[in-house]
Amino acid sequence: MDKRTFTNRLVVLDTETTGLNPQEGHRIIEIGCVELVNRRLTGKRFHTYINPERIIDDGAIEVHGITNQFLEDKPSFADIVKDFIAFIQGAELVIHNAPFDVGFINYEFSRLNNQAGTVADYSKVFDTLTYARKKHPGQRNSLDALCKRYGIDNSHRDLHGALLDAEILADVFLLMTGGQSSLLDEVQGKAVDVTANSEVKYLLTDRPALKVIRCTEQELNAHQQRLEAIEKAAGTCLWSVGATGGSPTDL
Repeated sequence: MDKRTFTNRLVVLDTETTGLNPQEGHRIIEIGCVELVNRRLTGKRFHTYINPERIIDDGAIEVHGITNQFLEDKPSFADIVKDFIAFIQGAELVIHNAPFDVGFINYEFSRLNNQAGTVADYSKVFDTLTYARKKHPGQRNSLDALCKRYGIDNSHRDLHGALLDAEILADVFLLMTGGQSSLLDEVQGKAVDVTANSEVKYLLTDRPALKVIRCTEQELNAHQQRLEAIEKAAGTCLWSVGATGGSPTDL
């Protein structure tokens, strides 16, 4: 698997639409985004419903539950586009099945008289579906399947919703792209050659002893829950008590 260096600011994005194909005149009706900076959720979000100025397909309503009546008093895409561009500009967009969402956004941009350009003019795009297919070849890689694989609780996801799906995708993305390699090979987003020769620096033998900070009971419980989630998703966990023969207090 190729290693991937991400920008410091990521925006996890999802949309809901009136149908499947913008070339048939289908439109965006909801946009949901959450922000990650240095792989941490910041709490900043962009979320809006949009009046598509057309009828929603019955099949689409069955998926997301958003009705024509609900959207009657919502703003048009032209009304929200400046705020949307301001939120995504300069970030790397994280999207599951990116061609679908990017295609719809570019279609909405093309309808504007002020020549908004395309998504590529504002942001890079990382497709989690393409990444998942390379990481888990021959397996199902829908958002629901990835939640199951990585032990993420999505039981509250009865219907699709742009903001909810963006929040779930953020969890999936962090687990799917995480791991020790990012600790060893990257410093503040810049690639580091850990095999390169460098000057050896020796520590003083009479240096003060390092302070040992032990885990609290709450931290140990949280750690154990994470190990159980990894074991459930992967089938085994090298760090679990059974696999190492140790105990949680050894950590």
